[in-house]
Amino acid sequence: MAFSSNSPILYLLAGAIILFVAAQSIFFLVRAVRRARALKIPAEKIRKTIVNAAVFTVAPAVAILIGVVALAGKLGAALPWLRLSIIGALTYETAAAANAMEGFAKTGQIASASEITAAGITASQFVTIAAVMSVCVVGGLVLSLFLVEKYKRGLSRVGARDPNWSKILMSALFLGMIATFLGMVFKDISQGLAGWIPVFVMALSALVMVGCGLLVKKLKWTWMNEYALPISMVVGMVLAIPLTRWLS
Repeated sequence: MAFSSNSPILYLLAGAIILFVAAQSIFFLVRAVRRARALKIPAEKIRKTIVNAAVFTVAPAVAILIGVVALAGKLGAALPWLRLSIIGALTYETAAAANAMEGFAKTGQIASASEITAAGITASQFVTIAAVMSVCVVGGLVLSLFLVEKYKRGLSRVGARDPNWSKILMSALFLGMIATFLGMVFKDISQGLAGWIPVFVMALSALVMVGCGLLVKKLKWTWMNEYALPISMVVGMVLAIPLTRWLS
């Protein structure tokens, strides 16, 4: 039987895992509501908290949906749906999948990563990409079991001695993480104008993000805080289409 990245079996497996995680969420939601009632918290406040949490979940979900759609063209919908619904982060999953595809190109298995599509991907390619996306992130989970508490205690000690230095340290860690992903944006600029397309898309998305920030600051549109990321992502993806046609 020929392999298909959109096989019903893959959807059943992914759906079963996602339902299990969703059931856990419902379980803890019910327990939280019962505990709130036991603490005599007003029913209206409980309802408002649940509604607000649900509303502000929509914005991150939009960004995740964009990631699923983007990866589905290469890997089918089942694997991205599973990864981004459970534990995967949009920035990590897309980077991991792209690196695995580039690996196939560099080892001569394919001419370029663009050859891989959901309809034509082989079983070995699919398993390799899935392993890169899934196994590599396990290290962080395992290390978290042993290092998170020490890390938190270390940050607390630094913050107690010098709060300003603690802020600088966290900012430096964040900038280091961003710099890692910037490498993917700038890696092809030596190939000519077409290699600058990701840079231009990033710059345009950043301008949209700045615009959203100004709306929050000047017009007090606080709700925009939650939607700035998906809006900038969508605008960047839309603008990438004409940019690619003009500059390629």
